[in-house]
Amino acid sequence: MEDSVFKCSIKEVKSDILRAITDCSQRGLMHTTKWLAELNYSLKDIKVDMENITQEMHVEESPPSTTENDMYILAKSYFDLKEYDRAAYFIKDGLTPRSKFLHLYARYLSGEKKKIYEMTEVPPDPLKNEELEILSVDLRKQYLHGNLDGFCLYLYGVTLKKLLLTREAIEVLVESTHKYPMHWGTWLELAPLINDREQLDSLVLPNHWIKQFFLAHMYLELQLLDEGLTLYYDLQSMGFENNGYVLAQTAIAVHYKRNVENAIETFQKIIKDDPYCLDNMDTYSNLLYVKEMRVELANLAYRATKIDKHRLETCCIIGNYYSLRSDHQKAVMYFHRALKMNPQYLSAWTLLGHEFMELKNTNGAIHCYRQAIEVNRRDYRAWYGLGQTYEILKMPFYALYYYKQAQRLRPHDSRMILALGEAYEKQDRIQDALKCYYKACNVGDIEGMALIKLATLYENLNEDEHAAAAYTDFVMDEFRNANRAELSHAYKFLTQYHLKRDQLDQANHYAQKCLEFDETKEEAKALLRTIAQKRIKVEDMVIIEEMNETEPVDSSRLDSTPSGNQMSPINLSFTPTQ
Repeated sequence: MEDSVFKCSIKEVKSDILRAITDCSQRGLMHTTKWLAELNYSLKDIKVDMENITQEMHVEESPPSTTENDMYILAKSYFDLKEYDRAAYFIKDGLTPRSKFLHLYARYLSGEKKKIYEMTEVPPDPLKNEELEILSVDLRKQYLHGNLDGFCLYLYGVTLKKLLLTREAIEVLVESTHKYPMHWGTWLELAPLINDREQLDSLVLPNHWIKQFFLAHMYLELQLLDEGLTLYYDLQSMGFENNGYVLAQTAIAVHYKRNVENAIETFQKIIKDDPYCLDNMDTYSNLLYVKEMRVELANLAYRATKIDKHRLETCCIIGNYYSLRSDHQKAVMYFHRALKMNPQYLSAWTLLGHEFMELKNTNGAIHCYRQAIEVNRRDYRAWYGLGQTYEILKMPFYALYYYKQAQRLRPHDSRMILALGEAYEKQDRIQDALKCYYKACNVGDIEGMALIKLATLYENLNEDEHAAAAYTDFVMDEFRNANRAELSHAYKFLTQYHLKRDQLDQANHYAQKCLEFDETKEEAKALLRTIAQKRIKVEDMVIIEEMNETEPVDSSRLDSTPSGNQMSPINLSFTPTQ
C-alpha cells in the first residue's frame, strides 16, 4: 500500500467520527450513522475533548433561525416516522445545508417507498420512474450552479446511478467523497460501479483515513483477497479489532479463500460480543448451509426470528434453513418476502435462483440470476448459475459465455475453472479444456474433480504417459475421492499401463487395489495371473542368463570355424549411401 492506514492520530479519527455522527444523524442517514457509531464504540477507550468538537461544528455551520430550526424539527420528526412526503413539504423552504438535504432526501425516499409498495413480481424499470427523473433534473440544475454540498452530491450521484448514467454517477460520487469523505454511504454507492483494479487505481480519491475502509471493501469485491485481508488486519490493529463490520468483512475474505471453518469462528465471535446483531448474518447462514450444519442454522434462524422477523437478513436465514431441509417452496416464499422489502437485495436474488434450479424452473432461475447481475455485475454466483442453467437447457455457447464471466470474477476458484473446462470439452475445444483442468489443479482443486477430468481426457486422447501421471496423482489421496467408480477405473488403468511396460511391481500394487472394488475385482484377478506369468518368464530368463555367464568357454574353438563355413569379419563402420 502506498498509503499508511492512518495518516492522523487515533484521537483525530475518533473526533472525525463524532462530528460525522451528528451530521449524518441530522440528515436522516441512519445506516451511516449506525456504522459510524459502531466504529466510535470500538474506540470507547480513546478520550477526546467533546467541547472543542461541538464548538468546531457550530463554526462550520451557521446556526439556523428560530423559524428554520422549528421547521427542521417538525420535518425531521415526520421523516423519522417515514412520512416522507409530509417531511419534504414542510422543509421545502429550508435554507441551511441540512434542511436542503432533508427535503431532497425525503423526496427520494418517498419515490423508493412507493416503488416497493407498487412492485409486482417483475421489478419496475428505473428509467420509467418519473419522480426520480424530476428529482434528478432539480439536482442537476443546482449542481451546474455549484450549490450542492457533499451530501447533496451523494444524492445526485445515487439518482444518476439509478438512471443508469454510470460514468456521470462515478464522477459525482467521487466529488462527494472529496467534499465530505466521512459519509460511508457515498463510498458504498460508488463501489458497485468499479469493475476492476485498473479502474479503481484511476480514481482520484481524497487522501483521508476512511479511504482505507473503502479500499479494503473494494479489494474483497475484486477478489484481491490478500490485499484486502492485509488492510483489515491493519485496521484491527489500529483499534477496530472488535468492530463487527471489520470482523464480518474479515470473515468473508477468509471464506473466499476457502477457509470456511475460520470464517464461521469469526461470525461466532461477533454473535458472542453482540448477541442481537443481524448484520451480515445472512452470509453466516450461507456458510452454515454450505457446511450442512443443520442444528446451528436452525438455532440462527430461531434467534433471528426472535430479534426481528421482518429483517431482510432474517428472511434470508430462514430461506436457507428451509432449503437445507429440501423444502424449496418455503425457501422461495422467504426469499420473495425479502425482495418485497428490498428489490436490490443481492443475496436473495441469487439464492432464489438456486431454489428455482432445485425446482427445475429454469425460466425462473434465469430471471433471478439476471436480476442479481443487474444489482451487482460482480456477483460471480449469478454468472455461474446462468452457466449451469443454460447447460441444462443444452445451449452450450450461452453456458460457455456465462462460465467465462464467472471465472473472470473468480480467477482462482477451481469450481469456476472446472466448469469452464467442461464447457470447452463439450464443444471439442480439447486444448482449452486441458488448460482449464491444469489450472484448476494448480490453484487448489476444491472438489477434487480436476485431476480425474484431466486424466480421463488424456486417456481418451490415447496420451497414456500424461494420463498415467494424472491418475497417479489422483489416487494419491484415495480417501478424499469418494467416487468409487472413478477410483477403481484409475487403478485399473494404472495396472494395465505398468503391465504393458513390464513394470510388474507397480502393476501388482495397483492390481491389488483393484481387488477392493466390485467393479474391477474379476478383471484384477485376470491381471494378477498375467503378472504372475510374466514374472515366471522373467525369472526363467534371469536363470538362463546366469547359466550362460557361468558356463566355461573352450578358447581353442574361437580360433577356427567349421570347414566350408568360413565367416568374414563384421564391419562395424557405416558408410552413408551416396
